[in-house]
Amino acid sequence: MGLAVIDAEIEAIKALRNRLGNDFTSACHAMLDCKGRIIVIGMGKSGHIGGKIASTLASTGSPAFFVHPGEAAHGDFGMITADDVIVAISNSGETDEIITLLPLIKRLGIPLIALCGKQHSALGQAASSYLDISVEIEACPLNLAPTSSTTVTLVVGDALAVALLDARGFTEKDFAHSHPAGRLGRRLLLHITDVMHSGDAIPVVDTSVTLSAALLEMTAKGLGMTAIVDDQHKLCGIFTDGDLRRTLDDSIDIHNTQIADCMTREFTSVSGDILAEEALLTMQEKEINGLIVVDENNTLIGVLNMHDLLRAGVV
Repeated sequence: MGLAVIDAEIEAIKALRNRLGNDFTSACHAMLDCKGRIIVIGMGKSGHIGGKIASTLASTGSPAFFVHPGEAAHGDFGMITADDVIVAISNSGETDEIITLLPLIKRLGIPLIALCGKQHSALGQAASSYLDISVEIEACPLNLAPTSSTTVTLVVGDALAVALLDARGFTEKDFAHSHPAGRLGRRLLLHITDVMHSGDAIPVVDTSVTLSAALLEMTAKGLGMTAIVDDQHKLCGIFTDGDLRRTLDDSIDIHNTQIADCMTREFTSVSGDILAEEALLTMQEKEINGLIVVDENNTLIGVLNMHDLLRAGVV
């Protein structure tokens, strides 16, 4: 039975290929030219699908929200303005709560896009753009529960949203701005300065201190490294946990050896204005776990390690 449902819904989607004609194009133009919001309405299962379509539109550059038609008839119609476009979903085209709103929509003189299964229904006849979501049979063996029809409706909604996305020139960065809490948003919006340790949290010593003093600084700041600067606070070197292991293998006296004698002078530093994603790529390419952040004058302004990127959700 499970496979039969999948096959039935695949066939219903395939039937859509011959339906995306002039009305689909006019619907896209109406939504693209909309100066207000795209209002999606629908009852029952169509309402659930409508909520998802509105969400997809909003997250891909076409401001939209869902309005329950029953609530619209009791005051929420005031949320709809003459600058808006309405997308009404009803398989039968005769849903009472939507039909009640048709005179009000007509009075506003705004585009009405119908996702409907019957063109000669009240909704189909009132629409400025009619998108056929009819199916020969529902995947439900009783041919009652909305199954194939809701899937087809969702696909048409996705087709509209993606067509608009493409027409608007919507980019990956635009998508990130709509999803600041998602991984993509963090990857494309977070800069190193948003996640690095700065100020007193930076592990840093000057070139004159002993190795033991540098180790105390590393332990206190807990980043597995310390930066070494000169008296002008210009970056001279770095000392990491890996450097410590190599130093101990050489039996160096940590209490009498200056950090300047064992620090690493060739290291990777980055500018604070680059994206955290770029920092991650640099660390992966160099096979290192930490980065020094400097300004345009090579002055130390921060440090970060792989754990910082993990906590920020960049990795």
